[in-house]
Amino acid sequence: MPRNDRPFQYRDNALACDGVPLSDIAAEFGTPLFVYSAGTIRRNFRRIAKAFAAARPLVAYSTKANTNGAILRLLAAEGAGFDIVSGGELDRVRRAGVGGDRIIFAGVGKTVAEMRQALKAGVLEFNLESAAEAERLNDVAASMKRIAPVAIRVNPDVDARTHKFISTGRKENKFGLWLEDAAQLAQRIRDLPNLRLEGLHAHIGSQILDAEPHRNAVAVLDEFINGLASEGIEVHTLNFGGGFGIAYEPGQKALDLKAVAREVVGLVKRHNLKLILEPGRSIVGPAGALLTRVEFIKPGHDRTFAVIDAAMTELIRPALYQAYHEILNVDRRRGKTALMDIVGPVCESADFLAQKREMIAPRPGDLLAALDAGAYGFVMASNYNSRPKPAEVLVDGGQAHLIRRRETARDLTKHEVVPEHLQ
Repeated sequence: MPRNDRPFQYRDNALACDGVPLSDIAAEFGTPLFVYSAGTIRRNFRRIAKAFAAARPLVAYSTKANTNGAILRLLAAEGAGFDIVSGGELDRVRRAGVGGDRIIFAGVGKTVAEMRQALKAGVLEFNLESAAEAERLNDVAASMKRIAPVAIRVNPDVDARTHKFISTGRKENKFGLWLEDAAQLAQRIRDLPNLRLEGLHAHIGSQILDAEPHRNAVAVLDEFINGLASEGIEVHTLNFGGGFGIAYEPGQKALDLKAVAREVVGLVKRHNLKLILEPGRSIVGPAGALLTRVEFIKPGHDRTFAVIDAAMTELIRPALYQAYHEILNVDRRRGKTALMDIVGPVCESADFLAQKREMIAPRPGDLLAALDAGAYGFVMASNYNSRPKPAEVLVDGGQAHLIRRRETARDLTKHEVVPEHLQ
């Protein structure tokens, strides 16, 4: 059953988004379809800002979680900053009317062209991931007669207790610099005339449900900042990243933000730092659902398969991370349950949204909703098997607004070029 704090609730046995029946939305816009609650996005952003309010943070939304322009504009109106990891994301955020002074540029592989683009936009900080990146950025900034403000991404070697593919703060991860290397880079930046060291960045992973890893990271950073100070190196900002976990599974509890905030706010106050946060999933994840129609019911040996019109091409998280999404029948009037595999039509055994799931038994034509799909859903969608990407809808003020048109077969081939001898 959906939690009471979710935007997706049953009304007269019909699932709705902020009171708008999902069956009506699907009838108007078709399936597969992503549906988002604008009210939930606003509430989640404000909840995070409030939890850390004592430090007056810049809450820089992690753009990669959901890049739809309508959602970016919604968050910009809330006063959000934006964490970006590519030139494409920078372009999207700028098109949403966001100034460079609210943009943080992260990512391990920034190209020369992206650095130039970001310097021209006047981004607030570049998060440096390596010494080589620092040298490149210094050269690019020098060629443009600019000074690049930077933060060093520190890898504190903290176990985030999350899936190995979304852990980012261990020695074996590609992200950031081990403490000794980070200290050496801080020294090196003193000799790079076109870089200005502003602060530190530490993001230890995604979908973290336990406050303990964050407390451990705070302890490491506290000692590291003291060590820099003893060498005469001052920092002015701390970007503590995000990774604030949400409750995907029934009975699961979201991360206790207040417990994390107590530790982080204490750290930044001790060192008189400006706090930056980079939440993404915790803002948009619970706000979204993927709607899909059942095409066939196929009996199996020890379970029944519901073949749907959505697939791993729309929501790859179950295949990629073995992630759990609660799946509900939009019409719950039939109370009979069954053990189901919810599978798509793509030609891969990993093409499923759920396996061995006890749920109200669907029938052909039924509408299902995969909840908590507002983050890392559409942004990770693909055209595998030449499947057009789905539409997106934003429910705001009791109305459903189309915010992305469904792709067509023509869209799949519009960038292809056929050599003359093959025409």
